[in-house]
Amino acid sequence: MDATPQQRNPLAGTVYETETLRGVRCVRLSVLTDETTSPERQREADDIAAASLNISFGEGDQLREAVDLDVSASKFGPFEREQLGAWLARPDDFDALVWWRFDRAIRSMAHMHELAKWAKEHRKMLVFAEGIGGGQLVFDFRKPQDPMSELMMLMLAFAAQVESQSIKDRVLGAMAAIRKMPLRWRGGGRPTYGYMPAPMPAEHGGVGWTLVPDPDAVKIIERIVRELLENKTVSAVAAGLNADQVPSPRDHWAVKMKREKGGKTGGARGSHVVRSIFKWTPAVIGRMLRNETLLGWKMHKGKPVRDAEGNPIMSSETPIMTREEFDRIGALLDSRSIENGDRKDTDALLLRVIHCDSCGGRMYLNKQESKKNQAPVYKCNHHARGDNCEAPAHVRGDWVDEHVTAEFLRLVGTIETTHVVEIPGYDPEPELRATLAEFEEHQRQQGRQKSKHAARAWQERADALDSRIAELESREKVEPQRVVTPTGRTFADEWNDKDTAGRRAMLIEAGVRLDVRRGVRGGWRKLDVRRVTFTMSGELDPAAEALDGVATALESEVRGDEPTPGASVRVAEPAAAERVPVAA
Repeated sequence: MDATPQQRNPLAGTVYETETLRGVRCVRLSVLTDETTSPERQREADDIAAASLNISFGEGDQLREAVDLDVSASKFGPFEREQLGAWLARPDDFDALVWWRFDRAIRSMAHMHELAKWAKEHRKMLVFAEGIGGGQLVFDFRKPQDPMSELMMLMLAFAAQVESQSIKDRVLGAMAAIRKMPLRWRGGGRPTYGYMPAPMPAEHGGVGWTLVPDPDAVKIIERIVRELLENKTVSAVAAGLNADQVPSPRDHWAVKMKREKGGKTGGARGSHVVRSIFKWTPAVIGRMLRNETLLGWKMHKGKPVRDAEGNPIMSSETPIMTREEFDRIGALLDSRSIENGDRKDTDALLLRVIHCDSCGGRMYLNKQESKKNQAPVYKCNHHARGDNCEAPAHVRGDWVDEHVTAEFLRLVGTIETTHVVEIPGYDPEPELRATLAEFEEHQRQQGRQKSKHAARAWQERADALDSRIAELESREKVEPQRVVTPTGRTFADEWNDKDTAGRRAMLIEAGVRLDVRRGVRGGWRKLDVRRVTFTMSGELDPAAEALDGVATALESEVRGDEPTPGASVRVAEPAAAERVPVAA
């Protein structure tokens, strides 16, 4: 290439030629909503700098540009960013990299050292449209470099790193101060699902922002809680929300801010997966309903922020849930999570109902081992549990399904169902346990403080937690109440209207259990009732016993005989026949 007139950059001390160079326009944003450093502003500055240096970025499909949005320069170096890293991996495709400012490229000395080493090895030009004092900075590594230029780059990188740390310290300090202010929300970012920011009321100082319930999100939370109390599984609730296209907590705020739903998630460092939407999942619902922010508490790193007396500091004047409601839904989720790992045979009516009489373990519906045109069988699953069973049982599935259905409806089919409304009480025990665990964890840090200030801060928090524990210990427990109202429908009516999962839930709630013994050889065409024992131990048991006594007495009078020999059924006491309840 022919030599051209030379120009000198007094800041960089480097020489470069006014030839047309192939450049890459570099754009980076830490926060997508930052208007002061918008991609358009960065592109404009890059274009002006490139024009003065005879650098071309190409056009159309040949445009050379690296745009990395929502990427922190403090966390991700140039080689770890998706688009810039891809260009750096192809050094033969360009001659120069152009940024708006130094902090768009790097914020640490280590990253600048890596970038400078790469540029020197591959003979590239690094351009910053606005450097110190607003002037342009050009570091041309295409020619032998004066060591002072490299030293200047490291000094600038040091300044950028110090500035980054200073900004981080100021932000963290401000956030720590705001956390201690009652009702004060930090502002910026996405609030916790269920709340939305609002100006601080005048009666609370009128300065800054607070959180108030978000009507749209609260409506969804109420729907979730209502469906869970109606015995829907968490998975079914999540599926219903997705089917109705209800935005998940992560997408809800994007919709409110009129932004695109979805975004990045997961992936190794510097990489990510992009989703068009984020769906509701059982895990999302569980985390949301167990989060103390529903109580209006401020949380930091998963723990409540507390005042000097140990009381949780409130972020909202109007919490979404009371403590009683929060504990109630937590207890419900705990009950649903018990042994959920065993729920594999969702088509089996008797899952968690049928057991092997020999070992007491559950039996499972085995479809794979059944021969063609043969009904599936329930089998003792002792091998999978790692247990021994002296006489493992198996029995034809449709036979025991029909037997349990007949026995259940015989015992409770005519009993009227009831609608039960739980009026929550208050139990300080859950919060007391959580606060005590927090106190014990804090105590393990005793004596590790090196300074007097740290020791005093440790002691203040220990005293605050101790005060809160004492206050909780003084609270009285209020028992919950149940209001039972007859529905006018019988259990037989409910059974006929439900699917397999609903019927299985009725059996489990009623405490139904079927124990199966090993069968004897023979060409059986129906269930040998001598092999099975049907029992029921739930709340319906007294009413079922009374009705069973009446039915047994009437049948004996009509038939003039005894129950089938070998069949295991409950025989009610004669006196029970006089006390037939109308509701369970």
